[in-house]
Amino acid sequence: MNVAASISTTDFTLPDWLRECSIQRSTACLSEPPKDQDLICRAFEFAYQLHEGQYRASGEPYIAHPVAVAGLLRDLGGSSVMIAAGFLHDVVEDTEVALEEIEERFGSEVRLLVEGVTKLSKFNFSSKTERQAENFRRMFLAMAQDIRVIVVKLADRLHNMRTLEHLPDEKRRRIALETREIFAPLANRLGIGNLKWELEDLAFKYLENDAYREVQQLVAEKRVDRETRLSNVAQQFKARLDQLGVRCVEISGRPKHLYGIYQKMQRQQKGYEQIYDVAAIRVIVETNDECYRALAVVHDTFRPIPGRFKDYIGLPKSNRYQSLHTVVIGDTGRPLEIQIRTLEMHHVAEYGIAAHWKYKEAGSSSNNQMTTTDEKFTWLRQLLDWQNDLKDAQEYLESIKDNLFDGDVFVFTPRGEVVSLSPRSTPVDFAYRIHTEVGNHCAGAKVNGRMVTLDTALRNGDIVEIITQKNSHPSLDWLNFVVTTGARNRIRQWYKRSHRDENIARGREMLEKELGKNGFEALLKSAPMLSAAERCNYHSAEDLLAAVGYGEITLNLALNRIREVVKAQQPLTKLSDNIDPQMVLSLPSMLRSLPAPSSSKSPIAGVEGLLHHVAGCCNPIPGEAIIGVVTRSNRGISIHRQGCPNVDQVDAIAWFL
Repeated sequence: MNVAASISTTDFTLPDWLRECSIQRSTACLSEPPKDQDLICRAFEFAYQLHEGQYRASGEPYIAHPVAVAGLLRDLGGSSVMIAAGFLHDVVEDTEVALEEIEERFGSEVRLLVEGVTKLSKFNFSSKTERQAENFRRMFLAMAQDIRVIVVKLADRLHNMRTLEHLPDEKRRRIALETREIFAPLANRLGIGNLKWELEDLAFKYLENDAYREVQQLVAEKRVDRETRLSNVAQQFKARLDQLGVRCVEISGRPKHLYGIYQKMQRQQKGYEQIYDVAAIRVIVETNDECYRALAVVHDTFRPIPGRFKDYIGLPKSNRYQSLHTVVIGDTGRPLEIQIRTLEMHHVAEYGIAAHWKYKEAGSSSNNQMTTTDEKFTWLRQLLDWQNDLKDAQEYLESIKDNLFDGDVFVFTPRGEVVSLSPRSTPVDFAYRIHTEVGNHCAGAKVNGRMVTLDTALRNGDIVEIITQKNSHPSLDWLNFVVTTGARNRIRQWYKRSHRDENIARGREMLEKELGKNGFEALLKSAPMLSAAERCNYHSAEDLLAAVGYGEITLNLALNRIREVVKAQQPLTKLSDNIDPQMVLSLPSMLRSLPAPSSSKSPIAGVEGLLHHVAGCCNPIPGEAIIGVVTRSNRGISIHRQGCPNVDQVDAIAWFL
């Protein structure tokens, strides 16, 4: 198939790189095309055929989106496997193709990436929050196997954000908020500055449009003055570096992105005219040694502002970002930020983890594959360590948001090892970051050699020593002051384990009260109960009971899961004289739910010949979904409208839909 020749340019125009790839492949008559090129073209052709006839909200052919995503991955230096996954990332979700076919056609690596970014759109959830939480659980587990999953997802999200104006306002705001709270911090964690800045600016545009336009206009109005000032400083500084023999690879001005300027205005409660460092001078040199020599030149040429120097070379950020930052007073009397780094540091700052394969010799796909065994992904390992402990969807999402932001406080162990923590972290947060058992047996702490209380906020450069005792254990009071999600979850874990028996008893009592004691023990040991526990992300029925007793999940959520599983496993039987009364009585009354009967000449199909009456509280009319309740009174079956609030008050033997 000659894709370049077969696609009408009136419907969709191939980008130059893909058209060239396709033409070269189709004209390779005497020899096989390169393996990488062949995989990319086959993936595009497959996606094009599957998405044919589908259109985006903008009216353009749907294939334009996968092509744009693949192009972004190509610009990031992604391998042929990543680019192929970019073409195919929506086919499982939007077509009838199964993951097994993806693996058969394109290999296990492509399947892993596609599966990792595929949303759970074909499963039922009780709320959007629960669906969102489960999608993120799957995505992070896939990231643990191959970090490229999230790079594909970020490219997908960036193109969606670039075309967000075609969606309804409510959906735009929901996607933009998720982007700002989850995906932009993820891009920052991976050090992909280019994606992070654009995602933040686009989210800013849709969430706070008036403020976005105001900042955009202010930046545009001051652009000429700013560029002139930066150009003069850059020329002066470069001449000074050349004079002292420091080779400068590049020196340029860099305006800050709009959302960063807006954040600074809000944080400092200042107007735009009072924010001076809306742009920075970036200096790129060849070696680490020259970074520090260039810094000396900066401080000799301009007057440095005390307390505004940061050495991210000696203490890199957790996303591997390295640079020297200093703020000086320029010739105009205004503060000016200057960043100094090597070319390799610059590549990492711009492309983050993508620099691993974009700027290094990484010809094979195995070199491109990066997992949580890499030291640079300790944050992801920590996230995976506790994510299964949080079953409540809302709490899980809030914890993700907290965990994704970089730690700003650097403290030291007594041995001189650096530990990065969130702002306002305490010795308890530090203890749990070192090891769970250190936190569980923490009895006191020393900071810089002096005893402090456990709720003391740590500061940059503090040397922290934890005092442990075998008989010490966590206190629930610690939850009032710990900052990090990991510490909070470990404290809760310890409490749940140490009080497991009473939590199980409390959960059993709560479920028995709702379901009735009759048949509850049989249900507890049944396959439906185990299935319900697994749907709530627990390994056993006892774990589910403990979670209900502790309050980790709500009683209603547990009941809904049990009902769903039992309903799915019950045979499709009508209410008739053939039903064995003993079978009905052996099940908890709330669980004997059957499908609505098929239409017939009788007003209520399935109850012919049985004593029944229509409940006066809701008076269901023909066509409405109904539920029949086998009562203990002499009036037989009471017919209610589904959702009637009085159904739960009926003294029932069994329920039937």
